[in-house]
Amino acid sequence: MHNFKHADLIQKYNIPGPRYTSYPTVPFWDASGIETNHWLETLQRAFNESNKEEGISLYIHMPYCESLCTFCACHKHITKRHDVEDEYIDTILKEWALYVNALGTIPNIAEIHLGGGTPTFFSSSNLKRMIDGIFNLATKHTHFDFSFEAHPNETTKEQMQTLFDLGFTRTSFGIQDYDPKVQQAINRIQTYETVQHINTISREIGYTSISHDIIFGLPHQTLESIQSTIEKTISLKPDRIAYYSYAHVPWIKGVGQRGFDEKDLPQDTYKRELYELGKKLFFEAGYQEIGMDHFALPSDKLSIAMKAKKLHRNFMGYTAGKTKLMIGLGMSSISDSWYAFAQNEKRVEDYIHRVNKGQLPLFRGHALSPEDLIVRKHILNLMCHLETSWDDKAMQLDTMPEILQKLEEMRHDNLIEINENRLIIKESARMFVRNVCMAFDLKLARSQPENKIFSMTI
Repeated sequence: MHNFKHADLIQKYNIPGPRYTSYPTVPFWDASGIETNHWLETLQRAFNESNKEEGISLYIHMPYCESLCTFCACHKHITKRHDVEDEYIDTILKEWALYVNALGTIPNIAEIHLGGGTPTFFSSSNLKRMIDGIFNLATKHTHFDFSFEAHPNETTKEQMQTLFDLGFTRTSFGIQDYDPKVQQAINRIQTYETVQHINTISREIGYTSISHDIIFGLPHQTLESIQSTIEKTISLKPDRIAYYSYAHVPWIKGVGQRGFDEKDLPQDTYKRELYELGKKLFFEAGYQEIGMDHFALPSDKLSIAMKAKKLHRNFMGYTAGKTKLMIGLGMSSISDSWYAFAQNEKRVEDYIHRVNKGQLPLFRGHALSPEDLIVRKHILNLMCHLETSWDDKAMQLDTMPEILQKLEEMRHDNLIEINENRLIIKESARMFVRNVCMAFDLKLARSQPENKIFSMTI
């Protein structure tokens, strides 16, 4: 499938590196964290600059799952006991009240995303109680966009209808792979018929954007098996497809990512062939490539945002609009005021305890320096638009010669173009976008971390 040179480049550049859902990336946040008062100052600043016109975003982390999928690197809590729901929803609403009180003015919410875990672990009545409780203290932006992640095995028509009635029009189904051998290895057993059923229900209810998540690089995957998974996916015509590279980080996530043998994982060039095959099949079916790892139909908001150069990337992945302020509610959630990040406690018990004491449950954070903010803009440009420029004085860095020096080899390998004060990643080199970002990543360069922090870039 690849000529030798292409395979050679994959070998050369397939190194551990961040996925850049933020800059600085979490391992390089300031070790001293962020004081709650400082966090609230940046929160207020972003709120004052954005609430009236663009509104704010809410990310709500719903950590419970009934079983453990061994590919998953998310913060989750495995239980079959649904009596945990009430207390967790109560805590979310208490935390939200703490934020609204700190802001001092009614928030105008433009975007909500329910992530997990499994948001559809929660009953319809609790999902409604939570969203109604949020809007008891907020208004809905004229152009709102509400979405949630769903496990096809654990999602009912009633839940889909309840969330739709509350304003949710986008959903994302975790598919991963349809091959029984792969499903067994990752402990994610779900049939095509189950997915087809909930996909059809979503369309009938009126959801306007349905996304399917597929992962390549999982144990036992082959070109034949991934082709079958993708053909099944395309037959359901989701509006978006996220095609993620499996991030194998067992040193961080422990036993959850050791449910199979390392030798069962597709390696290097073969793993990349899985991606290239998927990309070819998506293109043939009329999908467009969006940033990194994402494909969308031309009619979808992501495609429209990419054309208009309005694509944005944050902890929720790619989004069609940008809000300066994103408040994260729930255990392990990350908030982003553009000028600072703050992450909540990572254990459910600690999170609930802190909120019940009337405290924002912050566990760590990072205040961005002026240099961080410039690098953040460059990395966002590269991740969203495959290019960046430092023509504008506000985008210039003292370390630019050092950054360009690091990029020289990629330029020599014909992966990027650098003209005047502009860098463009060639379309054929899209897979190396994380490597280009790493050249701008001053925190990474200065820290020289051990390899075992990040997953491989390709």
